[in-house]
Amino acid sequence: MDKVFVVKRVAEKLWATEDKIDGALASAATLMGGLVEARQELGVSHGVTDAATGKIAEAIKLMAEARKAMVEAHAELGEVKLRIGVRTKMDGGWKPVKQVSDDEVVMERQVG
Repeated sequence: MDKVFVVKRVAEKLWATEDKIDGALASAATLMGGLVEARQELGVSHGVTDAATGKIAEAIKLMAEARKAMVEAHAELGEVKLRIGVRTKMDGGWKPVKQVSDDEVVMERQVG
């Protein structure tokens, strides 16, 4: 099999993983906001939800660390790609969808 296709397959999995980590971070942030709103709506003290808030904050921190590690892995894999002789630029699946203005384009990413 051609090296470019193998590299592209790994790149698509990498992009999908990065997207999933971003989604998990966004979801956890939404959860944190929802917990704060619920506590206020119910009129309970901070102490009632403090342990859960701390655990969610810890999870967000760990996801941010995982995201950082994935970004670092992405850079490393870029070097590997060059070392094995693949010079093709992987574009991440981003395609222009709509021209908004002369200097602004809406892009869409397709993850396989």
